Amino acid sequence: MRTIFLLFLSFVRERIGWNRLGLLASVAVLCLAGVSLYRMLRDVQPDRVWAAIAAMPASNIALSIAFVAGAYFTITFYDFFSLRTIGARQVPYRIAAMAAFTSFSIGHNLGATVFTGGAIRFRIYSAFGLTLVDVAKIAFVTGLTFWLGNAFVLGLGMTIAPEAASAMDQLPPWINRSIGLAGLAIICGYLIWLACDTRIVGVKRVSVTLPSAPLTFVQILIGVADLGLSAIGMYVLLPVNPPAEILPFVVIFVLATLLGFLSHTPGALGVFDAAILIALTQYPKEDLLATLVVWRAIYYILPFSLALGVMAAREFWLAMRGRGARSAPFALLPRGCPPRRQSPRDPPA
Repeated sequence: MRTIFLLFLSFVRERIGWNRLGLLASVAVLCLAGVSLYRMLRDVQPDRVWAAIAAMPASNIALSIAFVAGAYFTITFYDFFSLRTIGARQVPYRIAAMAAFTSFSIGHNLGATVFTGGAIRFRIYSAFGLTLVDVAKIAFVTGLTFWLGNAFVLGLGMTIAPEAASAMDQLPPWINRSIGLAGLAIICGYLIWLACDTRIVGVKRVSVTLPSAPLTFVQILIGVADLGLSAIGMYVLLPVNPPAEILPFVVIFVLATLLGFLSHTPGALGVFDAAILIALTQYPKEDLLATLVVWRAIYYILPFSLALGVMAAREFWLAMRGRGARSAPFALLPRGCPPRRQSPRDPPA
């Protein structure tokens, strides 16, 4: 069996390539989501969706905004933790918060987060002496935080409420519980592995020292807080009847989020929505669509608009500062730095 598995890995690496395999998986998820959405929404009445949106209590919308704001506040610690992990202590929290918020909001709305979010991070962090390699290390650590949080929440949720996952993946509850227990066991094994020695991962000259076991526990808490606040932000928008239990919904939310992440579509559009519609069949489609529309406005569109405003304001400030430096060069010289001496070739003053 082990020989067959190794031969399969060798075949994928040499004949197909991991990048192509990932692209095929993304396309497959997107196609399945598109077909599912078409089948589920072809008889939906748009006027009922807008009526459901209009009937949504303002207090629930305000509560959702508050939870989403808390989730985005938690996201700022992704970058701050990563910066401290790679030793970039010269970058203050306020800069890490701005980079995390703008790169996440813009990157996830435009898609291809590795490139769009990475470009924004490099634009901000390069002013503090960080290189492209440093930005790649930050992306690796933030990704590790994201996956650790997802794995823990999903493992715990599928162990306690495996029926929630069965509503989406159509697997028997005992298989989903086994998957959940396996995920928790892998996390425990990873923590033990870290506790035994200092672990360094990387290729050639690019390497990252992994956080210690106690710091990895902090990583998990950051990811759990992010996912938990995001899930509750959508949970409060669900229709009142029938009432939904919070833990099964969190399992569904995390699974839908991971499918959307795998698809690499902007804002997980279509994939996340199809997964939610498939799993929460107890609600009328129009009411659930109203929840998804308001959720997208709060979680994606509003932060995206704010992030664009922040980046535009920053670029305008940098342009004005650069113009001021050109118009008054001596005034902006560091203290103790004398002006340039006049050369004999310079014209007389």
